[in-house]
Amino acid sequence: MSAVPAAPPPASADGPERFALLTKQPQPRGGWRVLPARVAAMCVVELRKLRHDRTELYTRAVQPALWLLIFGETFTRIRAVPTGGVPYLDYLAPGIIAQSAMFIAIFYGIQIIWERDSGVLTKLLVTPTPRAALVTGKAFASGVKAVIQAVVIVAIAALLGVALTWNPLRLLAVVPVVLLGSAFFSCLSMSIAGIVLTRDRLMGIGQAITMPLFFGSNALYPVSAMPGWLQAVSKANPLSYQVDALRGLLIGTPAHLGTDLAVLGLAALLGIAASAALLGRLAR
Repeated sequence: MSAVPAAPPPASADGPERFALLTKQPQPRGGWRVLPARVAAMCVVELRKLRHDRTELYTRAVQPALWLLIFGETFTRIRAVPTGGVPYLDYLAPGIIAQSAMFIAIFYGIQIIWERDSGVLTKLLVTPTPRAALVTGKAFASGVKAVIQAVVIVAIAALLGVALTWNPLRLLAVVPVVLLGSAFFSCLSMSIAGIVLTRDRLMGIGQAITMPLFFGSNALYPVSAMPGWLQAVSKANPLSYQVDALRGLLIGTPAHLGTDLAVLGLAALLGIAASAALLGRLAR
């Protein structure tokens, strides 16, 4: 009588199946998950640069501190600006937060031109990452830098006795306002970079538009104190809506938060679309 062959032992978890993930290509993400994942990845890449060089944060804190210490303290004593009974230093602090965020973002195009010159941008554009995700990641990385800067300015303002709110919900609401404003101005800078193509030209244009954007907003004085033509400019200036939202959240002045966030969100979307469309021209 022949022996019945024994059945093969079941596959062990320690067998070849254990290494299947090493030889099998993972399934690519699809659908709505692609864009947020790529945006987050690009944002993390940009922020890692900051970890290796933190001097930018320290040096950029000097100018806002001088605005508050010198300009704010002086005009508080003069009482020349009608602020509706709010001390001028309190009135100025949210405007300086918005100004600092804009100054960080408005020269962001210089970095992308440097990446073009060094060949990094060409390598990024041949990856499956959508151009919109590339510029969005960079835009919100500049927003995170601006949020860090805003924390520094709030600390300086608190030391100077500015009556800021400490309501955690209001402080958290400041974050998207700063992010959206910085996203727009960084995309504006990248769009200009896609037009002028060189760092020298971008630096000149950035310096030419920075102060008009700042003085043409309500950062230093109320819109009601402006001449008629400047009021029209202020209404078309996204910085005015950012300042209005920050004042309402931080010092409790009357604000139009819904309108402010809608304008900032629309401006950021238009900026992303424009800079993504011009990115290919920059890489030629």
